[in-house]
Amino acid sequence: MNDSLSNSQNAETLVVEAQQNLKGLLREAFHHADNETAVLVYDTACLLSRILFEAYKRCLPQAVFIDFHETPPQKILEAFAALKPLDLVVLIQSTNFRLDKFRIRVELFKRQIKVIEHPHLSRMADEEAAFYVDSLEYDSSYYRGVGRALKAKIDAASSGVLDSGGEFLVYDSPFESAKLNIGDYSEMPNMGGQFPLGEVFTEAKELRSLNGRVNIFIFGDTSYKINHPQTPITLVIKEGQVVDCENATPKFEEILSLIREGEGVVWVRELGFGLNRAFSKTRTVRDAGTYERMCGVHLSLGAKHGIYGKPGFKRGDGKYHVDVFADAHSFRLDDEIVYKNGAWIV
Repeated sequence: MNDSLSNSQNAETLVVEAQQNLKGLLREAFHHADNETAVLVYDTACLLSRILFEAYKRCLPQAVFIDFHETPPQKILEAFAALKPLDLVVLIQSTNFRLDKFRIRVELFKRQIKVIEHPHLSRMADEEAAFYVDSLEYDSSYYRGVGRALKAKIDAASSGVLDSGGEFLVYDSPFESAKLNIGDYSEMPNMGGQFPLGEVFTEAKELRSLNGRVNIFIFGDTSYKINHPQTPITLVIKEGQVVDCENATPKFEEILSLIREGEGVVWVRELGFGLNRAFSKTRTVRDAGTYERMCGVHLSLGAKHGIYGKPGFKRGDGKYHVDVFADAHSFRLDDEIVYKNGAWIV
């Protein structure tokens, strides 16, 4: 084992736990057999990347292992070119790997290659590694059962209400067909994506139907890390736009200013339902893109949400998509409470 990994406190325990979780993920979500081809591209620039590298080595002993920073880009592309449909590529990235114009996940998906991507691992502190490892456990009955049930209820609902501690945000509109990130790729064109898993997301069909107030306890800042203000920030939303906020911090004001400068107004678009029980209000990781899977409710600020087309919103025109995390006490779809006290109850 790498010296820097073996000297890290509890690292071997985390490697063993990660190995167990990844075995389940590879078996149940990716149907990957030991004799099937796999290529693992990695770096060892942070503790979490080293833990995952060691765990995957134990899970995939027959795989081809490529150190991204020690291998010429052409050699990596040659390894990818040799792959066949349904082969597997794993990307363990302290940052985000770039190969000139070759968009790794997109190009591999075009060839029906399975992709597991772990990006931006260096954004997380060493003491958060255990939470990340926990988040890789794949409970298929939970993710698929809750995920599908939640999608069915979202798709059938005509309204929704988010209660964030006595502040109510009202969706007076049906919702767009919900998208699933639950490790079930049977009805999807691609197999894989960014990990960890665990999200169902949608948005209001009519963005202007959104009115009310919502308490935000964490938001993604300009460094793409979570920012946890001492006092929750209250957003005042009218006809789908943030028109005021209370208890804003300078960092949050910076976010609002950037969106207004770039887009004129601050739209509220994504309505995300995180399912991953490894993350909560108290179990946090610094990378906002990872924490987005947190078991709870998040929204996005800014016009950018290319999954759903809307009149007056051209795909690719929006500049900003900033995740903000509601201090959710409950969420109601029509007359049914589907989330309460930190858990989904569907």
